[in-house]
Amino acid sequence: MSGTVIVDYEMGNLGSIKNMLKAIGHGSTISARPEEIVAAERLILAGVGAFDAGMSNLERLGLIDVLREAVVERGAPVLGICLGMQLLSRSSQEGELAGLGWIDARTMRFAPPTRESGLKIPHMGWNQVTAQRGCALWGLPQEEMRFYFVHSYHVVCEDPGDVLGTTHHGHDFVSVVGRDNILGVQFHPEKSHKFGKMLLQNFVERA
Repeated sequence: MSGTVIVDYEMGNLGSIKNMLKAIGHGSTISARPEEIVAAERLILAGVGAFDAGMSNLERLGLIDVLREAVVERGAPVLGICLGMQLLSRSSQEGELAGLGWIDARTMRFAPPTRESGLKIPHMGWNQVTAQRGCALWGLPQEEMRFYFVHSYHVVCEDPGDVLGTTHHGHDFVSVVGRDNILGVQFHPEKSHKFGKMLLQNFVERA
């Protein structure tokens, strides 16, 4: 069984995640090969871009059933990052295709900003993550957890028990999800310096 496989479904620069894993002493493989994905010890499903494009790429590359076999049937830990977290949900307002559906959730658009709110969409920059319950990803004290975000959509969970962390941008939204071996973060740990290193190290060592 191979170690950490970063799933290459053509939706973003995955080399930055590989480089951060290397910086904390963990090797990884970027791959779209079904035989490597299905045998992985753990998986990272990262990405940026549109929901339907992500699901279409997974389908075109023949990876949906492979990922299901690895994650749902065999129980390999998976970490969804940004778009990858949204793909864990059942559907998205951004598109028409069904998501992976491993988390009972919908991906929703942030409400348009008003002059009074002064908020900007996309939500971009550093923001705090407040842990809602313990999980394998946490290491530093909760009040110190700050990560880098770039997104216009957020996940709404049907089961509050799937919410591991929240962030405030006009209102509290879900920024970390988890159910059993399935984890997702809305932010970019590969752009979040020491906080991202902490989270990725906890994932590969403790998840």
